[in-house]
Amino acid sequence: MMTFLRVFLLALVACVGLPTLAPAQAVAIEGPQRGLRVENLSIATPKGVRTFRVEMADTDRSREIGMMWRTTVPRGTGMLFDFKTPEPATFWMENTLVSLDLIFIRADGTIANIAANAQPLSRAIIPSNGPVLAVLEIGGGEARRLGIAPGQKVTHRIFSRNSGSGAPARR
Repeated sequence: MMTFLRVFLLALVACVGLPTLAPAQAVAIEGPQRGLRVENLSIATPKGVRTFRVEMADTDRSREIGMMWRTTVPRGTGMLFDFKTPEPATFWMENTLVSLDLIFIRADGTIANIAANAQPLSRAIIPSNGPVLAVLEIGGGEARRLGIAPGQKVTHRIFSRNSGSGAPARR
């Protein structure tokens, strides 16, 4: 009887702990964040439009955790940190196990700068070098491989809510 109870409880815990993403949002997600909204984002490059499926880090808690403890970032995926209003941003890679490219994006959707191949587990500060509305994190080396560079235009719904002046649009 005790063995049956243990097996039943283990099976119950396993079923309850499974992530529940809708098929349209299926992205290989690991680490502490599950169930973040997933949306499309594109970047216009001279070599063509690059499209990503990005998890939305748009709360204090989701931005704080980011991509910590993940062991992979599949090509074509990433995480978009939405700050809601333009502000200088700083990141570090503590508890981040994979190299990332951090793409700092102004309120008008233009790429301000890119911190390429950020070193995993580092506490070195990675600055935006000015106010940004968002930061896109993708796998390390992907920006270079895809021809993504400062000055290029990012298309996503959060950039359409802001005016070209860098100030938040009135709602």
